[in-house]
Amino acid sequence: MLLTMTTTRNPATDLGFLLHKHPEKAQSLTLSAGTAHVFYPEASGERCTVALLVEIDPVDLVRGGGTSLTQYVNDRPYAGGSYLAVALRAAFTTALAGRCANRPELVDERFDLEIRVPSLTARGGAEVVHKLFEPLGWQVEAKVIPLDPEFPQWGDSRYVDLRLTGTQRVVDALRHLYVLLPALDGDKHYWIGQDEADKLLRVGEGWLAAHPERDLITNRYLERRRPIVSYALDRLAEADDVPAEAEARVTELPDRPEPLAVQRQGSVLAALRAAGARRVLDLGCGGGALLRVLQKEPSFTEIVGVDVSASALDIAEKRLKDKTRITLKQSALTYADPSLAGYDAAVLMEVIEHVDEERLPALEHAVFGVAAPRTVLVTTPNAEYNRHFEFLEEGRFRHADHRFEWTREQFRTWAEGVAARRGYDVRHLPVGQESQESGPPTQMAVFTSRKEAVA
Repeated sequence: MLLTMTTTRNPATDLGFLLHKHPEKAQSLTLSAGTAHVFYPEASGERCTVALLVEIDPVDLVRGGGTSLTQYVNDRPYAGGSYLAVALRAAFTTALAGRCANRPELVDERFDLEIRVPSLTARGGAEVVHKLFEPLGWQVEAKVIPLDPEFPQWGDSRYVDLRLTGTQRVVDALRHLYVLLPALDGDKHYWIGQDEADKLLRVGEGWLAAHPERDLITNRYLERRRPIVSYALDRLAEADDVPAEAEARVTELPDRPEPLAVQRQGSVLAALRAAGARRVLDLGCGGGALLRVLQKEPSFTEIVGVDVSASALDIAEKRLKDKTRITLKQSALTYADPSLAGYDAAVLMEVIEHVDEERLPALEHAVFGVAAPRTVLVTTPNAEYNRHFEFLEEGRFRHADHRFEWTREQFRTWAEGVAARRGYDVRHLPVGQESQESGPPTQMAVFTSRKEAVA
């Protein structure tokens, strides 16, 4: 098995710092059933290529158990799959963790990369390869390998010659490969337990939750073991981390400067600053994506993150660095909680669409009637914009847990009704690059209490 990664970023040899492998040295690592070799076929300031060559011993594969013929005669020593992913982790552990001691500034730089796997197991063929890699910003060339070139009538094999090109952080490229190679293989060589699901969640943080083929990837990576798959999908549904490239790549507006989630967080932060908020509620905080942004703003003296999911709050707590101004609280947004009253502002960022429409009056009462902050910010997807998303089938929502997605008129009608009933003024702001026909990808309503204005 062979995998190569090439960059032309100048100086290209910076790749060696990120991978913690010196271009002038060849290194070998012992695996459970073979050896992985790391070396550089080329290394200059203009172009640098690192190669991962994996030699699997077929006898070692079955040593210690089993008598099935398929344990001895299989494609493991020859085609990229779960063994190649394991070798990737063994060879580039520090890089996969996003650490670079000597040049830490390189971790967040985007490199022009070309990745090649000449023989890759791809159950489902080239079409599935495209579906898994393209939403992450890769250009994909997947040439199907025939069973035998001498006998074309035998048809195609399940293997492809894969070439990926794109501009990515190296750590992201490694994490994409680490997850998607086994997902394409669909047949892991070791026991799958909850620890494997936790590993998937760690490596997939920031991109897997928003991937349009999230369910397929999770099922294949975890070998369709239902309890473990359900656990992982529940955690992914709770995560509201950056939807990254999958949400940013659209058919008609491909050059958006930042991922939509980053723009959404920036818009919320700007509105909170404009409102002069000091004490802020993040209602439906999930895994803490917005909390991590808010904690960097010194003007916020108190921040409370509220979510119904205990596991989501556990994730948020682990991700927060400075907890001196942040309190996490478990509560449902459809239940009145007097302890949330008296705050300057409340944010419901991409929250209301996760609530059944018939429960929205209860949410309205809890937020605008009982908590009643001076300012309330609500963001939600604009359903009219969905046609711009290249990988979103017609009629599908952006997230599997969405109960609805509203047009601009529907959202405006709901917001103005809430404002009239609860004594607020409301204005509407676009978030993200607008389409002339469809409007912005995200719509935001800013509610301001009339009571405060009179006072």
